[in-house]
Amino acid sequence: MKKPLFILTILSFLIVSVAFPNSEANAASHQKKNMERAIDSYEALQKYFYQSDSKLYLEEYPHNGGNPYSYVWPFSRAMAATIDMSQLKKVGESYEDDVQDRLQGLELYWNNETDPVGYDSYVRPPFGNGGDKFYDDNHWLGLNFIKIYDATGDEAALNRAKQIFDLAVHGWDDNPAHPCSGGVFWTQAPWSNDRNTISNAPAAEIGLLLYDITGDTYYLDWSKKMYDWVNGCMLAPNGLYWDHIDLEGNINKRQWTYNQGVMLGASVLFYKATGDSSYLERAEDIADKALEHYGNSRIYSDPPYFNSIFLKNLLLLETVNHNNKYRKFMQAYADEMWETVRNPDTGLFELDPNRSVSLLEQSAMVEIYANLATKGSILNIDK
Repeated sequence: MKKPLFILTILSFLIVSVAFPNSEANAASHQKKNMERAIDSYEALQKYFYQSDSKLYLEEYPHNGGNPYSYVWPFSRAMAATIDMSQLKKVGESYEDDVQDRLQGLELYWNNETDPVGYDSYVRPPFGNGGDKFYDDNHWLGLNFIKIYDATGDEAALNRAKQIFDLAVHGWDDNPAHPCSGGVFWTQAPWSNDRNTISNAPAAEIGLLLYDITGDTYYLDWSKKMYDWVNGCMLAPNGLYWDHIDLEGNINKRQWTYNQGVMLGASVLFYKATGDSSYLERAEDIADKALEHYGNSRIYSDPPYFNSIFLKNLLLLETVNHNNKYRKFMQAYADEMWETVRNPDTGLFELDPNRSVSLLEQSAMVEIYANLATKGSILNIDK
């Protein structure tokens, strides 16, 4: 077995020093501010969304009827936020019990009656009726499990990440007659045959992290197939990534922030796995083009739960090239959201005062502040 690098990706994704020029005091001030904001935002998340009797969450607050609990995709982001809180310096231990609560709640989505196994989109009986599996939903959870394994050495978490990667491989399109043949489908639901950037790149990240841990080239080889498919079919002329393609060859050309983040992060992880500098150059190119594209306030057109994934992957790149412009960009976004979107009376981020706050939105802001709050890598990627 090769020596683990234990790289945290899109998951909580490795954090380095705040690195504002020549000022340790300034860095410490930003860390303190972000930690306070993370704690405040997490407390609001738990107060308004969390259902302690079931260890599940509401989909939105105020809750306006419909399903009593959230879908697994929002739950995965609340889980990621909790894990990020548990890795904060000095205070992280106080959130470790919450991580265990997330694991217990998550099991209510687990479907072991299918082959391969995986998480349904909604809670299963007796709390709900389950739902179709979405590959990308499962990928976020796989990244969460690797973070837990990194922090604790829990073999059960590692095994669950492996099961989720096997699910991704199962979702690979093996019909050569399809336009842009290959790629992991978005969902098992019969109403969609899309293959997405977001159903492939996070799976590649999982595979690269599992390769780092196990040394098994099965994970590296499949990650390469997924990564190459996205570059071959979803890469736009402007150097950023489109969203998905259907089986008629129609491409949805929306360029969401998180699509750029996961391909950027996968490029960094390929660089770490292979030492091939072309992957690092690719990551930096995506980052530069993304900052140019979204830096004129366009980032505010995308939801926070897409932006958090994009920004955390920027921090992963920072751990390799030590360029603090990514963190500065992230801090500016975090400050603007705090000043203009957050309700100081509740601690909730109200993007639209005419609708409820979503679990996805609140969780994303916790992730952003928690990642900005940490000085130094959560784990040393160079060991």
